[in-house]
Parts: sequence; structure tokens; C-alpha cells
Amino acid sequence: MKPLKLGMVGGGQGAFIGAVHRIAARLDGKWSLTSGALSSDPDRAAASAAELGIAPDRTYSSYADMAKAEAARPDGIDAVAIVTPNHMHAGPVIAFLNAGIHVICDKPLSTTQEDADAIKAAVEASSAKFILTHNYTGYPLMRQAREMIARGDLGNLRVIQAEYAQDWLTEDIQNKQADWRTDPKRAGAGAIGDIGTHAFNLLSFVSGLETEALSADLHSFVDGRQVDDNAHILLRLKGGARGMIWASQIAVGCENDLTLRIYGDKGSIEWDHGNPNKMRFTKFGTPTQILTRGGAGLGDGNDRWTRIPPGHPEGYLEGFANLYSDAADFIIGSNDGQLLPGINAAMDGMWFISACQDSAAHDTAWVRK
Repeated sequence: MKPLKLGMVGGGQGAFIGAVHRIAARLDGKWSLTSGALSSDPDRAAASAAELGIAPDRTYSSYADMAKAEAARPDGIDAVAIVTPNHMHAGPVIAFLNAGIHVICDKPLSTTQEDADAIKAAVEASSAKFILTHNYTGYPLMRQAREMIARGDLGNLRVIQAEYAQDWLTEDIQNKQADWRTDPKRAGAGAIGDIGTHAFNLLSFVSGLETEALSADLHSFVDGRQVDDNAHILLRLKGGARGMIWASQIAVGCENDLTLRIYGDKGSIEWDHGNPNKMRFTKFGTPTQILTRGGAGLGDGNDRWTRIPPGHPEGYLEGFANLYSDAADFIIGSNDGQLLPGINAAMDGMWFISACQDSAAHDTAWVRK
């Protein structure tokens, strides 16, 4: 297929997630970055665009100007990636949706329910598609686990444990990434918003179960920090299953440790992001199997979401790239987008954040959905 044209809002010089989106978008050759409002500062926007080979006439310092101009061009962008800090998602998302341009937005959806509701209304009113980048849903073995659970390999689900632990905010550090993530006005929440939403989304995506209620104990261990840096969350899931999420950014020795364990009455799966190419699968009363990404025993089509043979590691960037590849196919109509997080997943994430904060404010009281 001819590469689709991608624009980007945010992600200029010094930004982390913007670079990740750009690598993921170009990995399968389905996207070409052609325009951007990479910074609200005109000089930084121009310098950032020049480094990426974006033409001066496709370089903007205002997302509103970009949405209007790109929608009017015969060669305008097909989609835009929104990679700004959380509090700056709503404006550009709504502007591009209103212009009829597909939107790929980094998670979480926003910092306030008011902004989230406005985005949802814009999605529903627009002919353009909306995709949220919960990138761990792009990992091959997580998609494999979802299929296994859907066909009953684990039986009736009973217990789900998700953990996402990091240590990079163990101390009060000062840098661009830490500054906005620990600012409640720009981030909206701490660990629960930054990484807890990933754990919650992955748990929901793989299990297929909806959360009915949660109880959350949030804490900030670093003196003076205004957002949570550690959270323990209990979940009650539809069908009677129980879940627990631990999200922490002060867990010394944990660089980026995401794990998922799901137990049913017939079997279980265990997956660790540290080695995402392998997953433990146990049928009750039988020896544990180690399933490998794209390996034998997974049936026909086990290589649907991989690029290289088994034994050659794939990981974070490739999982992210699966979302961009699927998004391109979704936009041109060659898949139904069922594996892509959309506005419903985005709103679930907003409920998760607000419910955790509400529960913690009331001494871990249960909050129903």
C-alpha cells in the first residue's frame, strides 16, 4: 500500500514518546511523517521539523492552524498523532476530529472528565476514526492470550494480577519527563495515570472482563510530591472474578516491570514484559508449557503480529508498531479495528483514574462503575 500521510502534534526536541511514535509508525512502511506542530514555540517547532525532514510549509506552531491547513490541502495528512502532555490532548484531538482527520492519541485520554466527555462527543460527531495508543495490547503474546481466553482455554476466570513497577521517580528528580508527570495540572494523576492505566487496560483487553468496582490505596512516598507514586488497587470483575493491580514508580530495581497473571478453573497464563517473547501456559493437572512468540503449537496464523522468526527478540517498539500498522489498515478499511483501543477504552481509563482517586480520598472505599 502507498504510505499514509501522518502529522504530529507535540514530540519536538527532547520529547521521549514522540520519537517512539515516529519509529513505530515507519517500521512497517505504512506511514510517512509529512507535517507537524511539534512545539508551541515557533523556533523550536521549526528546528524540530527540520531535523525530521518536514518541509517548512508543513511546519506549524499552532495545532489549530495545522488542522485547518491540512484539511484544506489536496495532499493533506490522513491522520495525526497527538503526543503532548496529558492536559493538552483535548484541544488538538477535537480540532482534528472536527476537521475530519483521523486521530491517534497517546494515553491517557485527558486530565479531566470534562475534557474526556468533550473528546467523546467529538469522536461520536466525526466521520474520522479515533485510536488510543495502549501499546502493550500490540504485543503478539498478549493478543494470543486474548484469543486463548476467548475460546475457553483457561475456563472460567477467577483471579487476575497485573503489576507495573518502575523506580525512576524514587527520588525528587528534575527533568522534562519528570516535571510534567509529577505536576497534577499537567498529568492529572501520578503512577495510576502514567502506568496504572496500562496495567488496567491490558488486564481488560486480555481477559475480556469489565470491571464493576474498585478499591484503591494511593500514596506518595517522596516528600512534597503532589501526585501518587505508588498504588494498590483491588478489582471486582464481571462474572465474579477478582483482580489486583500494583502500580509503582518508586520500586527500586524495577526499570519497567509489567507482568500479567490470569488464573481460571482450567488453566493459567503468566507473562512478563522483561521477556515478552515467552509466556507460561498451564492446564490444570499437566506440566507447564512455555509458549514463544510466533512459535510452534500456537496454530495457523501465529505469526500474524511478528516480523522476524522465533528466537529473534521483538519488544516495545514492535508492539507499538503493531498498533500503527493496524491503524493504517483500519483507516483504509482492511481490518475492523477490534484489536485497537478506541474511545471506549479511553473512557474506561478515565473512569479508572477518577475511581482510584475517589476511593483513596474515602479511605479505600469501593467505587462502583
